[in-house]
Amino acid sequence: QVQLMESGGGSVQAGGSLRLSCVASGYTYSRGCMAWFRQAPGKERDWVAAVDGYGSTSYADSVKGRFTISRDNAKNTLYLQMNSLKPEDTAIYSCAADRFVMDCSRVRYLAVWGQGTQVTVSA
Repeated sequence: QVQLMESGGGSVQAGGSLRLSCVASGYTYSRGCMAWFRQAPGKERDWVAAVDGYGSTSYADSVKGRFTISRDNAKNTLYLQMNSLKPEDTAIYSCAADRFVMDCSRVRYLAVWGQGTQVTVSA
């Protein structure tokens, strides 16, 4: 069974850091687009960052320069290093992946999604 499991969420003060992890099981995601999304209460789910099957990364403007996405193909794991966190970063963070899609041009339509991990940033 294909699954994605996020971890690493928590509560931090503004200016702090967290590192999220997303472990894939059931398939090898060493190829294919992988991405992070977030959803704040009462808001739509927003794309945060993505890394394609070639290793190229992209970021939403709101997190550029503060967040870093990376993948460890040997561990089948996706990461999101979040620095200089702000209260507006508070949300449930979810990862998504698709081993059949190398580029991330249609990142919102990736095949497999995790359940999410809560990140809360206090002022």
